Amino acid sequence: MHDDRSITEHRLRRVLAQRIKPAVHSRPVPLTLARWEAPGEPVPVAEGLAATYEPCAVGDPWGPAWGTTWFKVTGAVPAEWAGRTVEAVLDLGFDRMMPGFQCEGLVHRADGGEVKALNPYNDWVRVADRAAGGEQVEWYVEAASNPVLVDHSATYEGDRQTSGDQPLYRLARMDLAVFETEVWELVQDLEVLYDLMTELERHDARRYEILRAIDAALDAVDLDDVPGSAAAARARLAGVLAAPAHASAHRISAVGHAHIDSAWLWPLRETVRKVSRTASNMVALMDEHPEFLFAMSQAQQLDWIKTYRPELFERIKKKVADGQFVPVGGMWVESDTNMVAGEAMARQFLYGKKFLRDEFGVETRGVWLPDSFGYTAAMPQIVKLAGASWFLTQKISWSQVNKFPHHTFWWEGIDGTRVFTHFPPVDTYNCDLGGAQLAHAARNYQEKGRGSRSLAPFGWGDGGGGPTREQLARARRQRNLEGSPRVEIERPDAFFEKAHAEYPDAPVWAGELYLELHRGTYTSQAKTKQGNRRSESLLREAELWATTAAVRVEGYDYPYEDLERIWKTVLLHQFHDILPGSSIAWVHREARETYARVREELNAITLAAQRALAGEGLAELVFNCAPHTRRGVPAGGAGRPVAAGQPVTLEERHGGGQILANGRLLVEIDGRGLLVSAYDLEAGREAVAPGGAANLLQVHPDFPNMWDAWDIDAFYRNKVTDLVALDALEIAESGPDAATVRVSRSFGASRVVQSITLRAGAKTVDIVTEVDWHETEKFLKAAFPLDVKAERTASETQFGHVYRATHTNTSWEAAKFEICAHRWIHAEEPGWGVAVLNDSTYGHDVTRGVRADGGQTTTVRLSLLRAPRYPDPETDQGGHTLRFSLAPGATIGDAVREGHGLNLPERTLTGAGPVAPLLAVDNDAVVVEAVKLAEDRGGDVIVRLYESRGGRAKATLAAGFPVAGAVESDLLERPLEGSAVGPRSADGAVPLTLRPFQIVTVRLRRARPDEA
Repeated sequence: MHDDRSITEHRLRRVLAQRIKPAVHSRPVPLTLARWEAPGEPVPVAEGLAATYEPCAVGDPWGPAWGTTWFKVTGAVPAEWAGRTVEAVLDLGFDRMMPGFQCEGLVHRADGGEVKALNPYNDWVRVADRAAGGEQVEWYVEAASNPVLVDHSATYEGDRQTSGDQPLYRLARMDLAVFETEVWELVQDLEVLYDLMTELERHDARRYEILRAIDAALDAVDLDDVPGSAAAARARLAGVLAAPAHASAHRISAVGHAHIDSAWLWPLRETVRKVSRTASNMVALMDEHPEFLFAMSQAQQLDWIKTYRPELFERIKKKVADGQFVPVGGMWVESDTNMVAGEAMARQFLYGKKFLRDEFGVETRGVWLPDSFGYTAAMPQIVKLAGASWFLTQKISWSQVNKFPHHTFWWEGIDGTRVFTHFPPVDTYNCDLGGAQLAHAARNYQEKGRGSRSLAPFGWGDGGGGPTREQLARARRQRNLEGSPRVEIERPDAFFEKAHAEYPDAPVWAGELYLELHRGTYTSQAKTKQGNRRSESLLREAELWATTAAVRVEGYDYPYEDLERIWKTVLLHQFHDILPGSSIAWVHREARETYARVREELNAITLAAQRALAGEGLAELVFNCAPHTRRGVPAGGAGRPVAAGQPVTLEERHGGGQILANGRLLVEIDGRGLLVSAYDLEAGREAVAPGGAANLLQVHPDFPNMWDAWDIDAFYRNKVTDLVALDALEIAESGPDAATVRVSRSFGASRVVQSITLRAGAKTVDIVTEVDWHETEKFLKAAFPLDVKAERTASETQFGHVYRATHTNTSWEAAKFEICAHRWIHAEEPGWGVAVLNDSTYGHDVTRGVRADGGQTTTVRLSLLRAPRYPDPETDQGGHTLRFSLAPGATIGDAVREGHGLNLPERTLTGAGPVAPLLAVDNDAVVVEAVKLAEDRGGDVIVRLYESRGGRAKATLAAGFPVAGAVESDLLERPLEGSAVGPRSADGAVPLTLRPFQIVTVRLRRARPDEA
């Protein structure tokens, strides 16, 4: 037989595109159009419906960047269409090559009710399944003209304040038409078979069976009457579509999904509309297809629908009850997990799962995080304590260097907790269920021979409108089709149950799921990151003092509603394109404004509680909200600080510069203003490597290959400029309590002023860096070359720390050339170590080298600022104040204590006298992370604590109030079995036994007067 394969394939592509697909909607009749431009920001639906509309027509341009245009669409179904299926085709000017990221619309009835959304692959609206003829159509389309910002070039279109006012789109089609059901089905048959055929090997007989059937079907198509011949063409395909899949075929659980970034290339206000548009499509699709299931994560997005689209929310609630609409994930948003603090991560689950439980009666069993930029090693324990049993991610498939070795596995966290985890081999969270993607999933699946199934999230996200009726048609045809994986639409929980039953002894991956990409997200948009860190700290303070006041001060009302509202605001801004700094300028401008409001509110809550506790008086009181005693003031208490220790001395250094000493440290700053010595007088050890200089600011070029705000490529290190030129070096403060040397430098278009301080009694050198930053595509680092031979360093993460090798023996270590740490990094050789601490920096790198003297230098660098131009061309421009410290001789415990101290500054008030701590723990290794009142408003005190040093710990939790009972709880404040909490003693003390890095939440029931 002659090989005519390519001829038939080309024939199919042309006939399908030019004859069959256009015949799906036949006999088009133009609709009558009118328009109204909403001024400024989007308006309520009622205002849009009541507006005065002006005539317009197909072909008219519309929509400046970030504008909203309302279109009134009217018409009547022709009488001769009686008995036919009728749809409207409403094409706003979509780019079919891009399913999201562009204009979108939401269709409303005249009464304001939602019909469905309009998207590039979803531009139709059903008028009648069986028309009577003469039906009147009156719809209002709320059309959003969001600019297309996906080309990775610098643009000022990312903020309404700087975007242009020219129309971006042109109306393409606004018709009533007959929907030819049989033609549409033929399209689905041909597309599924074509996709399957082209994925089969060329020598595979099945490929040629399909080819011959397609050839025969095309012969049956009358190109002048496609609707009339579609059934005959489909009949010639029935045999190849009926052939069953092989018994060993890979099994795919298809989960309807629409990944919607809560902000990214659009502002938060547009996400509110995106989720409503997508959800309206989903409930409409469920009405037509009862087999369809749709999983939606991010409680925040559902809360937006509840707030702004209550009618749609009620429809969703019904679909949840029916089992079609499936809330998943359990977090408030799909947050970043690298930089979010431990308590904030706990609150992501607390508020996310609480919302789903309260609104839908749903207890989610898994964590759905497909798109975050790497996953903290603390996550498995947090997942388990949130009452979840499985974890799903996709993003690790983006790693540049190493292919992750598993798709189904047990993920082990820093404390030893394991969670069953799946990483879909389809390698996308926007699967279209096409043959190419399904075949890739089957080929790519790495558990062959032990497991046989994977999950595929399908549907267009980020404004693409979600799953489509075409994707459901593909699922039906591929449910049991020879040559294809078996596809079944089912709930995520069902997949995980089957996968676990099939492969209970799956391999174990211990430690973080490090994404070998997007490392720049630890640094971009420094003010957003600083706002997050400060907000987390302020929330800790506000809750601690408000709880203490609520228990101790009669008449003080705990601000439940305010704290919950503020927490949810902070949690929202931890979304994985906001906190990482990868959103447009509009998003980060609003984030800065939001963090300023949060700071004011939390300072007010804290001050009110502290004043209530302090009482009236003139005694100077220092409030210590850190989890360790500081200057004699106990953790969680207030009092008069004790003397700090030996006074600080300052003297001229031979050769230029200054020498600072306090009996514990001797610090030398040379004539260049660089820290050339930090000598631990107690241990007799030098922290700074010989010939090196610490606090050395360095600038690198920063022009990654693609993802500007996201990425740092390793070649940035090939060129570096040390900032050693000096504008001025002066003594800013010299006294017994503290000495400060101020150093000023200019470079490029920028200027930096650093204040280097040594305080009495301190074993840290504190550095305040004020930068007026005006560089472009540059990377600012602060280097600390340490005279420490460290095989690994410890980096603080949620509820503990992770160790990372300093060598690059394998590609896995080499790929971690930029790492994330919270408040500190610690480098140690047996018996002595050094910590580098910070108050708002997350990005770091650690390298090591051998000196001529044979010693090893471990260099820790903080990543301070970047200046990428996409998606925000003004990233990090302007003034910044960054604080970091060097702690010679520090242990891990010292790093924990000093890190909290740097991030939780003391507050001073006058009052009647000392304030005793509400709670106390007698082991410094056990850190109190949060103190609050219970969410159920019952008045119980919630204490969350953890073992911070990586060892076993026994401790006693003592309450400064009468306690009637103590139980260990999960993150949702429900009792746990197998408690680490021992029986309460007569005086109310609660004994604790913790394994390394264990998180324990204790719920203390306050005694009534008759129980005291």
